[in-house]
Amino acid sequence: MKFLKRYQFFMVAMLIILVMTIFNRDLGIKAMQIAGYSIREMILVIPPVFILLGLLDIWVPREIMVKFMGEGSGLKGIILAIILGSAAAGPLYGAFPIAAVFMKKGVKFSNILIFIGAWSTTKIPMFLFEMSALGLPFALTRLLVDIPGIILIAYTLSMLIPKDEVDKIYEKAEMME
Repeated sequence: MKFLKRYQFFMVAMLIILVMTIFNRDLGIKAMQIAGYSIREMILVIPPVFILLGLLDIWVPREIMVKFMGEGSGLKGIILAIILGSAAAGPLYGAFPIAAVFMKKGVKFSNILIFIGAWSTTKIPMFLFEMSALGLPFALTRLLVDIPGIILIAYTLSMLIPKDEVDKIYEKAEMME
């Protein structure tokens, strides 16, 4: 019963695709191909992310993370969050397990939000592509608009989300093993 509850969304989605395939074979096959591509992509991305997470969890002591990205880190924590997010590879869903480890290590909530924002918008490969395809002025302008925007959004969210809610998020991250 627990299995059925845990995978109910997946089973409903598969049922919908099956029904769709019965009524429109081409559309159903296309949906299966897209789902297969997404599953393959996740299989290629998730294992390296979890290996890096394990190394981060073991090799980097909590005290160092608190010192460089914790409550008193200031500008140093912001810059490090941007660099780590920008240097990351892979889709955005890879950032969330890393953010959970950051929470376990005592990283300040706003720095975690900055890290996630940087991961989603300031990746180095994206910047290089924009430089070659759209020109250096565009790429630099976008970067110079995005970075302050990420920081502003992170601090705004940190102020708007009640402390007890943030504490609950950190508690959930602590419970994940």
